[in-house]
Amino acid sequence: MIPELGHFALILGFCLACILAVVPAWGAWRRNSRAMALAPGLAVGLLVFVGISFACLCTAFLQDDFSVKVVASNSNSLLPPMYKFSAVWGNHEGSLLLWALILSLWTCAVAVFSGQLPLLVLARVLSVMGAVGVGFLSFLLLTSNPFARLLPGTPADGNDLNPLLQDPGLIIHPPLLYMGYVGFSVAFAFAIAALLGGRLDASWARWSRPWTNVAWAFLSLGIMLGSWWAYYELGWGGWWFWDPVENASFMPWLAGTALLHSLAATEKRGLFKSWTVLLAIFAFSLSLLGTFMVRSGVLTSVHAFATDPARGLFILVFLALVVGGSLTLYALRAPAVTSRVSFEWISRESLILCNNVVFLVATITVLFGTLFPLIMDALGLGKYSVGPPYFNAVFVPLMALLAPFMGLGPTARWKKDSTRRWQSELAVPALVAVVCGLTLPLLNADYNLWVALAVTLSAWLVLGLLRDLWHRVRGAASLGTGLRRITPSYWGMFLAHLGFAACVTGIVATSQYNIEHDLKMSPGDTEILAGYEFHFVELAPVRGPNFVADEARFEISRDGELIARLAPQKRRYLATGQVMTEADIDGRLFRDLYVAMGEPIGQDGAWAMRLHYKPMVRWMWLGAILMAIGGFTTVADKRYRRARAPVAVPGAEGAARGA
Repeated sequence: MIPELGHFALILGFCLACILAVVPAWGAWRRNSRAMALAPGLAVGLLVFVGISFACLCTAFLQDDFSVKVVASNSNSLLPPMYKFSAVWGNHEGSLLLWALILSLWTCAVAVFSGQLPLLVLARVLSVMGAVGVGFLSFLLLTSNPFARLLPGTPADGNDLNPLLQDPGLIIHPPLLYMGYVGFSVAFAFAIAALLGGRLDASWARWSRPWTNVAWAFLSLGIMLGSWWAYYELGWGGWWFWDPVENASFMPWLAGTALLHSLAATEKRGLFKSWTVLLAIFAFSLSLLGTFMVRSGVLTSVHAFATDPARGLFILVFLALVVGGSLTLYALRAPAVTSRVSFEWISRESLILCNNVVFLVATITVLFGTLFPLIMDALGLGKYSVGPPYFNAVFVPLMALLAPFMGLGPTARWKKDSTRRWQSELAVPALVAVVCGLTLPLLNADYNLWVALAVTLSAWLVLGLLRDLWHRVRGAASLGTGLRRITPSYWGMFLAHLGFAACVTGIVATSQYNIEHDLKMSPGDTEILAGYEFHFVELAPVRGPNFVADEARFEISRDGELIARLAPQKRRYLATGQVMTEADIDGRLFRDLYVAMGEPIGQDGAWAMRLHYKPMVRWMWLGAILMAIGGFTTVADKRYRRARAPVAVPGAEGAARGA
């Protein structure tokens, strides 16, 4: 009965999404305030019914209702309850329902927290989001019904959840990633609403900016957590492999980063209006493209679920409609909007333009490398592989090129500046950054040129930020007073750029100074790695709730002092017989010690072991967290909560009747 209730609620949600897509849009066209006023209520109703449907699917998983096909395929009675819950989205159908739920959540949030918007604008925005909801809910109902029954022939037990997904990372990673993915639909909806209204002024940028910041922050956290999950779960010690599905989430992040900076210029100076709208369309289109790649079966990856070509065709058609329709509207509307605001080449606007160009080129290079093998295969031109060497060769130099501009950005003035002022204010930070780059890598016995360059660029970013912060607070009566008058928007930028510097340092340091030993070890053996003694104490059998494992127990010491005890495992899951590696890590701020088990060798208890020493690897994830905190902090700025325009009434906004 509960699955039928969930299915019925999903149908009602689809009906409300259809009404939300049509009625407020018609009301905006006809200037009918009653039709437009229905939009917020419809958005709330959409969330309620999709939420009920999602709750019913969760109940089916937690109650081991194996008459539901998706439960029987992705759960097991021995599965711990928290993994039964996360198994809801550990499959194609459930993950799409989670996507629809988060889209409904974003739609409802816009309806509830956008009371300062003109009713005409709000109606258009919610109508666009409703149309996106129609696409995903119809996809669920027509091709990916999560409530399909196995009647008759209900199995006594389930097939179990993929052991790779039996991890706390599955509980947090997909929801965070989807919050970012789907969150860009808000920026997309504001952009389409602005095009429909024929008003690409600073207002839509100001309304869109906090939502874009929140979506970008969630996506940053989701990508960070996915990297961390791969690092400790897959047992190979890597944190990024340029997997096509990893790229599918990274491309919207790159486009979204460009969008954030472009929105700032549009809001502050009325610049790049058409370009900002195009970036909003581009960021959301890349989110949909990522969905197509993961759900269509064109990729083989631990992240990909669907293998049904019909599903891929549905998403491809939906993607074509969204992208094609929005770009057609852009082509019709954007040329009529010209910017009359000018700026000098030595100005903050020019630096933002450079930022946008670099991020766009980086996005295109990742997109090309991701799609090239798929296109060549589809054309029958052979099998091609584009791996880390290509991405590192084209992407890393772009990020190195970006860092100098980022150091100038906070200090630069709008409209017009001078290189003489930059020299006077930033000469000392530049000199100190060079000194840091020359000296800090000497702390490691192996001086590395790439590490020196990374330290120089990161120090340049940090010192430039600190110099600008000091310039802003030095005239205050006290330091506390000066800090309090700094806006949340500035603090958000400060933290995000600080996080980027930490990421750069961590990535380069761990890539250049990583030490890895793959060797055969028996109980009682000791291996020295980077000055640490890894002593293999014993091998012990371990039993978990749904697995049995061999556990290798290590004691790690340095200079005779015990540092850590690690216990990596080789697990065999009872339901499927699959064997998985569970690494163990001693993590500190400046280094990780990492141990993973390979395969047994011989009959004397010997195993293949993988030992890693990874300096500063955690700086990458701490930097990403700082960037996300920066994104969330920006939203606290009071100017995003001020009413800017009166609520629209019939006959109002006659100047916008060109819509």
